[in-house]
Amino acid sequence: MTATRWLLVAAAGAALISGVLFQLVRQSPGPMIAGIFAGVTIGLLFAAVLCWQLPHACDSAPPQLRKRYSREMMVAMGGYAVLLFTSIWLLKYVDTTGLRAVIALLPVPPIALMLRAMIRYIRDADELQQRIELQAVSFATAFVSLLYLSGGLLQTARVLDVPAGAAMIWVFPLVCLGYGLAKIVVARRYR
Repeated sequence: MTATRWLLVAAAGAALISGVLFQLVRQSPGPMIAGIFAGVTIGLLFAAVLCWQLPHACDSAPPQLRKRYSREMMVAMGGYAVLLFTSIWLLKYVDTTGLRAVIALLPVPPIALMLRAMIRYIRDADELQQRIELQAVSFATAFVSLLYLSGGLLQTARVLDVPAGAAMIWVFPLVCLGYGLAKIVVARRYR
């Protein structure tokens, strides 16, 4: 796992450097592009931390299951990245509401494929691994629900003003982040 961890750190560094170079080349890249580079960098660094904290998190899963899961996730993530950039680019040139809705939803099918890969992995893992995954997902969902509810209450009280689109788009990434953190804690209980 050491090679994987360092590969993720190197990829995060490359994403960060690419983002900085992109910003230097284009004087005003826009907050969306800067956010994407920042998100990729943070995501890769978080993946490296997970590899460090959970070196054998999938130990109980058979090698074929791990390979299938990795393959399905990589294909889905690649499709997501391509369709996200395509969607962002196309939305600049389309004015029709119906077509804009279809274009905006282009990245959703790869996310559905990622969820399918996760569900298949959990379904086919042994009971201990299923228990770890279920607890991690439950804790993450409860945490993000509490966070989202608190934000909604603060927004209702006019203490906080977050655009609805920004709040909605962060629910899934926060659940994934919470899941990774919760899995570190839960997996330690069963070592």
